[in-house]
Amino acid sequence: MILVDSSVWIDFFNGKDLFHVNKLYDLLGKEIIISGDLIWVEVLQGFKNDSHFQLAKKALESLPYYNLCSKDVALFSAENYRILRKKGVTIRKTIDVIIGSFCIINDIRLLHADRDFEYLTNYLGLKVV
Repeated sequence: MILVDSSVWIDFFNGKDLFHVNKLYDLLGKEIIISGDLIWVEVLQGFKNDSHFQLAKKALESLPYYNLCSKDVALFSAENYRILRKKGVTIRKTIDVIIGSFCIINDIRLLHADRDFEYLTNYLGLKVV
């Protein structure tokens, strides 16, 4: 099971020819690709065109959906943020800590294109594709 971060979906929907987008194409149909609430917000809020928004929404709705931030994930995310701060690392977006923490708790691999997740991989054991 693989959670695909918004950083990948945004490039995917913009038709970019990048490693992480090509990796997503390779995984589709071969692996279980999941999504969730925070990913939907980050991806869908960027669409200006209504028909493109509807197409992306339909694509995301076809995937297994998870609520990424429960009470347990919120507390674990806060702890992880604090651990990273003590190591001199500041994560730029709280949502990234939540997404990474969700993956760690549930032993789910993450496909991303965001350097913040590298810290969660290096210091906290986040598994990435």
